[in-house]
This record gives sequence, structure tokens and C-alpha cells, in this order.
Amino acid sequence: MCGAETPGTGIPPAAESARVAAFRERLGLDALIDVHTHFMPDRVLRKVWAYFDGAGPLFGRPWPIAYRHEEEERLAILRGFGVRAFTAMVYPHKPQMAEWLNAWAADFAHRTPDCLRTATFFPEPEAASYVRAAVDAGAQVFKAHIQVGDYDPNDPLLEPVWGLLAETGVPIVVHCGSGPAPGKHTGPEPIALLLARHPRLRLIIAHMGLPEYRDFLALALRHPGVHLDTTMAFTDFSESSWPFPLADRPRLAEVGDRILFGSDFPNIPYPYAHALEVLAGLGLGDDWLRAVCHDNAARLLAI
Repeated sequence: MCGAETPGTGIPPAAESARVAAFRERLGLDALIDVHTHFMPDRVLRKVWAYFDGAGPLFGRPWPIAYRHEEEERLAILRGFGVRAFTAMVYPHKPQMAEWLNAWAADFAHRTPDCLRTATFFPEPEAASYVRAAVDAGAQVFKAHIQVGDYDPNDPLLEPVWGLLAETGVPIVVHCGSGPAPGKHTGPEPIALLLARHPRLRLIIAHMGLPEYRDFLALALRHPGVHLDTTMAFTDFSESSWPFPLADRPRLAEVGDRILFGSDFPNIPYPYAHALEVLAGLGLGDDWLRAVCHDNAARLLAI
């Protein structure tokens, strides 16, 4: 139940909800918008959890799943935090998977009105067709996971996909940084090449580009369509291994209208409230916090 202790945190969700409510009330926010949450088909999500359960040696420490609950309970917890809109970040790791995930995500959004209609893609001949179908059906945001998919974002099979998304302006949350483990095609260089061809893309760089924060911040400063999501950045968990450069923190104010709150719920190894409280600790002001935690996403995603 929602009042039970959250595994991996030692904090009852009721008490944690009070912490989140206090954060919102201090800012005068009735609600939050979280652009980086994961709802997936049950068997897929459980495989993701199994990956994190066994990834301790890869990350150098355990990665407990703080919100390992059934779907309805996860939804209740997220809504209890005052999250008004969220995403169902799905992503394929092989061909012939993305279209099926898109069908599941469309159904999930239909039965979960506060979830933004989310879709994904993979470099395969069918990608342009099913991405067009998803856009025509009302997809509000896409997810591209360069690390897990192990593909080059500049693969020619994706060229019509990027062209369509640039033309329509549908945002794409892209996990392209090299953390928590590097991939063959992660890092800022492939994204810089992509933006050189499609400068109108509305990319949301997941995890602030962890650990290449400085390079992705520079891309955002050069490209007005590039946004950054705060997922896991600045938390104690991330700072211990991938610290955000202190010298660059003031520069976050320069792109304050293009930074969006993301949590990675439910797959985080710490309380949800912590991800918000560390943003307040950056000292960038309440106006910046309100924009990051609600207003920027509301504007970008037309909520």
C-alpha cells in the first residue's frame, strides 16, 4: 500500500509526500511536471529492474529500486507527490520492438489521462512509418536511448525520423550521455553532428548529459531547441561518482527556460523528494525552480 515503507529508502511515502508538498508549497506550485518517468509493459520493466539488481559491479555500488511496486501503486505514489503530468519512457534494445512498445504506451496514455502520450523508435526500415503513425495519433514526446539501443543517432535509417520530428516540433528525450556506463555511440559528438543537420530538433538531453555535463550545456547554449532534464543530476548518488562541475552551476541560469525536472521514477535508488531538494540547494532562486519543475515543461509540451 502507499503508506508502506518504500524499499531502498527507509522513508514511508506518506512522510515523503509531505516533503514534496512542502517543496511545492514554498514555491507556490499546485503541481509538478516530471518529464522522465518510466512506465512499461510489466515483463519489460521487470527485466529493467533485474538489470539494475545485477549491475552493482558495473556501477561500483548497489542500485536499489526505490519504488518497486505494482503499476497502480506507482501511479498513486506519483500522484501523491503532486505530479500533474508525466511520461511513459519506453525504449527498445533491438529491432522489431519499438512499434510494439508504442502501441502499449498509447494504450497506457489512453487509460492514464495524466500520462503524456509517449513513443520511441529504433534504426530500422519501418521506423519512419511507425513514427509518422505515432505523431499522427497524437504522440507528445519521444524517447531515444542511445546507450541501451547501442545505435548511432546518425544512422541513415533514422534520417527521415529526425526530419519529421524537427518539422513537427515533437520533443525527444535523448539518453546520449556516457553515464552511468558509456556506450559505443554516447557522448556529445554524435548529437552535435545530428544538430548540424537538424538544428530545429527539440531535444531534451536526459540526465543533463551525465557525465559530459559541460559539453551538453554548451550545446544547449548554442542551440535554442536543446533542453536539459535534471534526472538524477545533483543528487548525492550521482555527485559521488559524476559530480556536476561547480564552476558551471551559475551557467544553468542562462538556460533556465530550457531545463526540465525529471526523476527516473520508479528506478531511482533514493527518495523522490531528494531529487527536488537538491535543485533548491543549487541556489538559483525560486523563479528558476518554478520554471524547471513546472513552467518550462508546460510550455514545451503544451500542457
